[in-house]
Amino acid sequence: MSDYKKQFEFWLNDSYFDDATKEELLSIRNNEKEIEERFYKDLEFGTGGLRGIIGAGTNRMNIYTVRKATQGLANYILKQGKKDPKVAIAYDSRRMSPEFADVAALCLAANGIKAYVFDELRPTPELSFAVRKLGCTSGIVVTASHNPPEYNGYKVYWEDGAQVSTPRDGEIIAEVNNVTDYHTVKTMDKEEAKKAGLYEVIGAEIDDAYMVELKKQIIHPEIIKQVAKDIVIVYTPLCGTGNKPVRRILKELGFENVYVVPEQENPDPNFTTLEYPNPEDPKAFTYALRLAKEKKADVVLATDPDADRLGIYCYDTKSGDYVPFTGNMSGMLIAEYILRERKANGTMPSNPALVKTIVTTNMADVITKDYGVDEIEVLTGFKYIGEQIKLFEQNKNHNYVFGLEESYGCLAGTHARDKDAVVAVMCLCEVAAWCKAKGITLWDQMLNMYEKYGYFNESQYAITLKGIEGSQKIKEMMDKLRANPPKNFGDLKVKEFRDYDMGTTLDIATGKKGETGLPKSNVLYFDLEDNAWCCARPSGTEPKIKFYMGVKGTSIEDAKKKNEELTNAIKAII
Repeated sequence: MSDYKKQFEFWLNDSYFDDATKEELLSIRNNEKEIEERFYKDLEFGTGGLRGIIGAGTNRMNIYTVRKATQGLANYILKQGKKDPKVAIAYDSRRMSPEFADVAALCLAANGIKAYVFDELRPTPELSFAVRKLGCTSGIVVTASHNPPEYNGYKVYWEDGAQVSTPRDGEIIAEVNNVTDYHTVKTMDKEEAKKAGLYEVIGAEIDDAYMVELKKQIIHPEIIKQVAKDIVIVYTPLCGTGNKPVRRILKELGFENVYVVPEQENPDPNFTTLEYPNPEDPKAFTYALRLAKEKKADVVLATDPDADRLGIYCYDTKSGDYVPFTGNMSGMLIAEYILRERKANGTMPSNPALVKTIVTTNMADVITKDYGVDEIEVLTGFKYIGEQIKLFEQNKNHNYVFGLEESYGCLAGTHARDKDAVVAVMCLCEVAAWCKAKGITLWDQMLNMYEKYGYFNESQYAITLKGIEGSQKIKEMMDKLRANPPKNFGDLKVKEFRDYDMGTTLDIATGKKGETGLPKSNVLYFDLEDNAWCCARPSGTEPKIKFYMGVKGTSIEDAKKKNEELTNAIKAII
């Protein structure tokens, strides 16, 4: 009998698993492919934690795989020898999120580790804030971010409030992988855990403290007051966690005309009104844009289900249309405003730094140079930006001002150590207020920035390949690009090839080799002629291989044309 069939029979017959799990497995008993998909491996506890389809099986998100992963985390925490270890836990609006949060909390409690659990769903950045506020050793957030509704996930944070990074992530993974016997995984009764002081519900006191920290990032409250009655904002939380904190912060800042999309206001684990709950997807804005036209909104905002990503549209007075902004565009609007206004009013810290990922717009390079701010580049993943904040504090060499990644995530301030769509909404609305006071739109301001800094244009091309065969194909594509890196993409020659997995750089013209200076990661980067670049990496959260690309043009049309040509060249190569 194959290994996956043995695991299937074990789950079906062992007394450890409940009747509902067994009934679900009985329903697929005659589906060989489905059994293999569910049991051919353990759901991988990657560098960020778990993410997978909800269901019974070792390769699925369920109470057993969550508890087993938490036992590994508990073992790791206990080995650190911390006195009175504590863990904060938050969860989003997805199916099984509250249950997974409790399963994790009660496993930790059974191991003598106190769990602080939020009383209801909360944004991921608030969990990051709570870890430090409560002096926790670690944090867990149960979320699958913007994945489709059949998914859920589990991300692990450390005491600095950032997602675990190298080498700690590998050490935790090793502990999780060492838990092979489900019968050794601990749990306890919830009431007993509460009585023992090992399970505590948290809520309003953390919300209040979080709001206080957010407001510290406002630069010109007087401008917000000036236009508060005139500016019109439409917002959708996309059926997730953003509704309460976003409405609260905008109300407390004085914005008077904030309209929330009623169909997407409340938590909905099925995301009924959405094909894909992702603010990167134009279709996610269908309802919001309908409401925006009715209310004559200046700006339209959407946060993803765990409220760490922000997507925006802005009204263009010249065309009468709503213009979509990429994560790079909205991030640059906020960054340029913060750098400009902090420099002007003398609140820029000494040795200021902006942190961005390697696939984020090169417009950041020009803007930071213009304002005399150091730019630090890190690998893809906001945890690397969070890690830089910790390193700045330890080394006293920089003061963090702003961080962003192209995938609609940014962070102003250091209250959280992960991307924060609540603070992004707040900052973006301040920029919109500043524009309104000047008699221009956010789109006008974006055009002003293009004129000053260059017409940068970035995009992404992704190929989805699901299941066992899909992951093998993704590996083959990366192996092929690594073994035989292209010398050119269309008419653009490759100047430098960087293999972040090998940690090497290669100057194509001279053959000179160097080092990337960044941690190992399965990413390939091609620096091209004419201020262009492209990058390939498998997604860490979805069954996809992603190709990122960027160009610089002489106009919007020129940049768009160059990007299309580069995209076609990439498709031709793969």
